[in-house]
Formats: sequence, C-alpha cells, structure tokens
Amino acid sequence: MPHFHSGRRVLTEIIAGAVFPVILASVVVLPISAIAVAEADRRRALFCGAPSMPLRPPGQSWRSWIRLRLGDWALWRTDLPVFLTALVLCALSLIVSFFGLISTSVLVFNPVLWAFGIEAVVGPFKPMSLQQAWVAVPVGLLLGVVTAAVLTAISLLRDASLKAFLTASEQDLIAKLDKLRSSRASLTEAFEAERQRIERDLHDGAQQELMAVVLRLGMLEAAALTREETSLSRQATSAREQAEHALERLRQTVRDIHPRELSDFGLKVAVEELAARSPLRIEFTATGEDSLLSSPTAAAIYFSISEALTNITKHAEVDQAWIELRCGGAGVWARVRDEGKGGVDIAAGSGLAGLRERMRSIGGDLEINSPVGGGTEVTASAPCEPTW
Repeated sequence: MPHFHSGRRVLTEIIAGAVFPVILASVVVLPISAIAVAEADRRRALFCGAPSMPLRPPGQSWRSWIRLRLGDWALWRTDLPVFLTALVLCALSLIVSFFGLISTSVLVFNPVLWAFGIEAVVGPFKPMSLQQAWVAVPVGLLLGVVTAAVLTAISLLRDASLKAFLTASEQDLIAKLDKLRSSRASLTEAFEAERQRIERDLHDGAQQELMAVVLRLGMLEAAALTREETSLSRQATSAREQAEHALERLRQTVRDIHPRELSDFGLKVAVEELAARSPLRIEFTATGEDSLLSSPTAAAIYFSISEALTNITKHAEVDQAWIELRCGGAGVWARVRDEGKGGVDIAAGSGLAGLRERMRSIGGDLEINSPVGGGTEVTASAPCEPTW
C-alpha cells in the first residue's frame, strides 16, 4: 500500500541518518564496507516496495559472500557508487531528520512548554503569549508533513540511484524475479483450488457411493440370514451396481488428476480419449509428433483442453466444439473453439486462470478470445521442455 511504503521510507531514512557516523567511519575499510552498505540498500529498497533484489543468498554467511564479492568487478561498477551515494544521502537524512523532527516536536508541544514556563524558540519564532504558543501547533504539524515528504523524496532518490547503477543483466533478473513471485502466488492459489476440488469429488462422489454399498451389503447380509432369496438377489444386484458406479467415479477422479492415457500413449491419444468421453460433438485434428513433449508440457496442454471443454459443456449452450493440436520440435500449440454465447472472463474465477499460470510456469502461455455472442477460442502454446 502506498501510504504504508511512505511510512517505511520515512522510518528507514531516520535510521539512515542515525547510522551516518558509522557509515562515515567505515570508509577506512573500503571496499568491504561498500559491499555491505550496497547490500543493505538493496534490502532497504525491497522493504520500501521498490523493485530490488538482494544479492546475498539466504544460506550464505556474510563473510563468505563478501569474500566472493571482492573478486567481482560488479563491486566497482555497482557497490562502490551505491556506497558513495548512500554516504551523501545519509548525511542529508541526518540533517533533515534532526532539525525537522526536533523543530516539529517543539512547535507541536509549544503550549505544554509554555505552561511550564519554558521559552521554546524555533528559528525566528518565539512565542510571547499562550495564544501564540497554540498558533505554533498547526505550524509544527505542517513542518512534520514537510519533513516526512523530504525524507520520502530522499528515499526515492536512493531508489533511482540504485537502479541507475544496476547493469542491464541485473535489471532483467529483477524483472524476472517479480514475474516469478507473481506466478508463484497464482500457482499456489490454483493448486489449493484443485486440492479442494479433488477433496470435494472424493467426498461427494466415491465416498457417498461406497457408503451406499456398505449399507446395501448390510441389507444383503440380513436377507441372507432370513433366507429371503428374492430380496437377496435384489440387494446383491443393487450393491454390485453401486460398487461399479463408485469405481467409475474413482476412475474419473484419478483421470482428472492425471490420465493414464497421457503417460502411456502420449498427448494425441489422451486428447482423442478426452474428446470421445465428452458429451459434445467434437471435431479433432492433430498434426506432428508428440513424442518430443516433456511430461509437464503435455500435462499442461491436456488440462487446458480439458478445462476448455468443461467450460463449453457448462456455459456455452452449444453441443459442438473443435480441437486443433499441432506438435513439433519447436513446441506444441492447441486451440479449442466453439460457437457459443462467448463472454468468458478469465479474471472472474474460471479454472483457466490457474491453467494460464501453469502454462506460464513452463514457459508457455494461454490466451482466450471470447467476444459476447461470438463464441470462444482458447489457445495454449508451450515449448517441448519447460524453461526451468
């Protein structure tokens, strides 16, 4: 949140002003101090919400990391300029914090100081009456706001200088890290939703069916004890049918987790089987060889197609769909389309949102074109091997 980050910026600048003497004294141990200060500044920027990336690995000690950094040319290209900039800005933060905060406190508490007979003088201002002391309060509050604004500006200036000294490769790495964090959060939500779906399917489907089988078997046992042959035959038939139904529900749940056909025969056969089980009339065309596809890629494409067909069945109000699949050495491309009512919004909680993050996690993407009244096209593409 912006105001929260502003508070962090003011706090870190006050701390920076307080540690200025320490940083100034650390000049005698350059370049070690430059490495430590630059790393601390990267962590400060991250704490304040700026795009930054600390370079020291979490499990590595400061001593070993500084020793490694001393042999890197980035020390002179990045760390030393950041250190010199931090030295100047810390001195500025010290001056602004000291005079700004003290003056703000004196002005705001001027009526209290006047009541104790203390003449609180701030620059040219010297209260001559209690009324003048009370006038100083809003002036002090305004000065506090100005002080906070100046400290925030100094913090932003630190961010700008830190970014200016980064190399192009480091900036690209930070951008990739931000994208990775966003994808990880989306994938976590998608996996949790999938876990809940599996739990719900097992609880409401196979578990209930198996419970009914248990009850039928109990009735079958009672009929056997009383030698009621007609009832015995009827209960046995009902128990067998419910057991078969429960088995089919379990198979469907397992297939939704990972279809056996995908592992045994590849993506094209698995999609053909998926199309055959669908209640829709599906025209399926496939070209190329799918043997080069890795398991994560094939699974991501399969479940994207499966989710698209599920959405058509539930929402498109049509009974026909088209699937196109192209496989090759460069990767795989799949498209599912229908001529339904359209208007699909991937941001509205569709299962395709999680699948899009899954596709992106392996270096692919998933796109949806769904104008209202114009049908829906779901297009998924990915390289043969994930870009991990």
